[in-house]
Amino acid sequence: MSKRDYYEILGVNRDASEDEIKKAYRKLAMKHHPDRNPDNPAAEEKFKEAKEAYEILSDAQKRAAYDQYGHAGVDPQAGFGGGGGGQGFGNFADAFGGIFDEIFGGRGGGGGRSNIYRGADLRYNLEITLEQAAHGTETKIRIPTMEVCESCHGSGAKPGTQPTTCPTCGGSGQVRLQQGFFSIQQTCHKCHGTGRFISDPCNTCHGAGRVKQHKTLAVKIPAGVDEGDRIRLAGEGEHGVNGGPPGDLYVQIHLKPHAVFTRDHSDLHCEMPISFTTAALGGEIEIPTLDGAANIKIPAETQSGRIFRLRGKGIKGVRSHTHGDLLCHVVVETPVHLTERQKELLRELEEISKGNDGKHNPRAQSWMDKVRDFFAS
Repeated sequence: MSKRDYYEILGVNRDASEDEIKKAYRKLAMKHHPDRNPDNPAAEEKFKEAKEAYEILSDAQKRAAYDQYGHAGVDPQAGFGGGGGGQGFGNFADAFGGIFDEIFGGRGGGGGRSNIYRGADLRYNLEITLEQAAHGTETKIRIPTMEVCESCHGSGAKPGTQPTTCPTCGGSGQVRLQQGFFSIQQTCHKCHGTGRFISDPCNTCHGAGRVKQHKTLAVKIPAGVDEGDRIRLAGEGEHGVNGGPPGDLYVQIHLKPHAVFTRDHSDLHCEMPISFTTAALGGEIEIPTLDGAANIKIPAETQSGRIFRLRGKGIKGVRSHTHGDLLCHVVVETPVHLTERQKELLRELEEISKGNDGKHNPRAQSWMDKVRDFFAS
């Protein structure tokens, strides 16, 4: 049976505050409590699910373990700090007494976990270059994972022994308590919901049935992937508990900053510095693309900020049938470290251009006219 994400169950964000989590749980408890829905088994299941989610997320230590490791982090058999040592789900009255006092005027609830559930999904952040994203690539990643213990073959019991049926719950993983007119179903404190009791734990996994290892996976990156895209590797997440199916691994793509280009979906942008002389007289320059070099003709009197578009020189997206464009933004570069002769020539140019600002510098002349009109008003 698959276990849903605890934040999804309560309908809160992963950065939700304690008060937000408490309010969300109170709302669900009021709606789905078995006493309010005596003929609705589905409501009771939702109530149990919400109770389990709240019990983990309302405890700072368990919540931190869940955020880092998923369901395995709060599974007492997985060996993580958030759910081990017989404290995986704590005491019902301590965890929920306050809320049920507020809602129902007394103590109550339902609980328990499935004995068999799907392994948690995992995420791996993979950083690739722009070239790899454009053309596609194949790479290998090494990830931590919880694997079935080879010593006990996942039973958790010492080789040569077997787990026995839990004497407290009779193998159901649940115990029922009577508190006033409430009948409370709670996770068995002895077996922590597994229904099994291990008297002689495996020395390798210490009764968890799983051990932490690393595995190497080959990941094929399709051409055109973009920042934030995810690649799903089915069945490569955490192993399920008690025979449950494994979760999935999601490889999230992040693009490394590029020295020349910036990406905007399928289009690429780059700055194209040109000299003052080329901007004034025109010329031809060579620019790089992801598929080699290309030449651009610069017309005379080109202004800084002009954009030249090279059709089809961008990136073909994963779900697109055409390539994007390459947009080159002109930046007219002011010359530096001038010699005395160069300075002399520029002063001569300035001198012979006086009186013809409207002809040689139309944008500057237009701006000055607007400034004069502004102050005149």
